[in-house]
Amino acid sequence: MSARILVVDDEPKFARFLEMELTYEGYEVAKAFDGRVGLQLAETGEFDLVLLDIMLPGLNGMEVLRRIRRVSQVPVIMLTARDSVIDKVSGLDQGADDYITKPFAIEELLARIRTALRKTAARSAPQNALVLSAGDVRLDVQRRIVTVRETPVELTKREFDLLQYMLEHKGVVLSRELLLEDVWGFDFEGQTNVVDVYIRFLRSKIDEVFGIKLIHTVRGVGYVIRDEN
Repeated sequence: MSARILVVDDEPKFARFLEMELTYEGYEVAKAFDGRVGLQLAETGEFDLVLLDIMLPGLNGMEVLRRIRRVSQVPVIMLTARDSVIDKVSGLDQGADDYITKPFAIEELLARIRTALRKTAARSAPQNALVLSAGDVRLDVQRRIVTVRETPVELTKREFDLLQYMLEHKGVVLSRELLLEDVWGFDFEGQTNVVDVYIRFLRSKIDEVFGIKLIHTVRGVGYVIRDEN
């Protein structure tokens, strides 16, 4: 099911631009052009994320955010032309999950949306889902054991973490940049080809040994694990 995003912005052309870009990326989008309507929609609980401008008629974005936080922890990303430190700190203190200043590259906004939605999914994931699988591959999160057709596979810590992350996002095409960000961390200073190196390590230990196709390459985008081996 596609994530539902609420865009609250008083500039109709800008809101329409966001709607088209987000719809193209597979999200469901609703729009509101003033703070009061935006608040009413956000309080319905029907949305997975809110993009919220600060300068709004009716209620300003900070007040909308404050009232949303009374009833919901839905991720909120503030969108605004105001880039002062005070504004950013105020928004974050009120409970915003992120803050992006206009003008911005749509790719940056999409990355921030994906990050916010992943964090929400991680918080709501059942804690007893400790075994991940794809085809004949099983990964025991708690015991840190990987098996293929009940045969153990020895992996390094980084190989295990990479495989776990990809299994957690089975069916989703993951870019090298995203894998670096979420598996290696924001502070990693190496090149994106380190992902390709570790994908080769995993393939050499799983795909090649057991004659299966676990990790698929999506040319020009990244990698994906699918159920069929």
